[in-house]
Amino acid sequence: MEDLLLRPKRVQVGPHALDGDLAVPPQARGLVVFAPGTRRNPHHQHVAQALHECDLGTLLFDLGPTQAAPDGSEDTTTPGERLLEAIDWLDRRPALATLPLGLLGIGTGAAAALIAAAKRPQRVGAIVSCGGLIEPALQTLSTITAPTLLIVGSTDTEALSVNRKAQARLPEPGELIVMPRTRHLFEQASARDRVCELVCQWFTQRLPARAKGARHA
Repeated sequence: MEDLLLRPKRVQVGPHALDGDLAVPPQARGLVVFAPGTRRNPHHQHVAQALHECDLGTLLFDLGPTQAAPDGSEDTTTPGERLLEAIDWLDRRPALATLPLGLLGIGTGAAAALIAAAKRPQRVGAIVSCGGLIEPALQTLSTITAPTLLIVGSTDTEALSVNRKAQARLPEPGELIVMPRTRHLFEQASARDRVCELVCQWFTQRLPARAKGARHA
């Protein structure tokens, strides 16, 4: 079975040259960008493989910490801005620019995914937030046009409260799924498998048949 796995290509994403793993099936029906998509996280890799089996490509890359800019000044680029840079980086590649684009926000990366979707409404076709710490994005939710799925564990009380507020602000179609007796969505094998199933279903059913609009700057 190992030989059947889609092997990602190492890439450097955007002007910050962030290390990433790009994997695109031969008959890809779309591409999902993870935020944050820590390449070495086995749980993220597990979700990525499930998406590959649904003919969806994936980009996992490290959003990276704040660091010095080339001129020596402090680089204050936010995770949301770096995610936007990654979207624009994809759109400068003709083979990728026409693929419908989904964003998968995990934990702290979920707010960045939602903010990026609000700023690229013609590009982002669907969003999933897993255990999202999304309070920084609450003010932007009413402007999101992409179908959005929020997944949160029932015992993660802080995240659950914020996600309930988020669901009320999301335009239709927006959905909240609460995983029973779960806090961290990827720790239990049963919860992890269910999350993979939900993520794959949402993107395969909600992503448009073709990209709504790509920027080629």
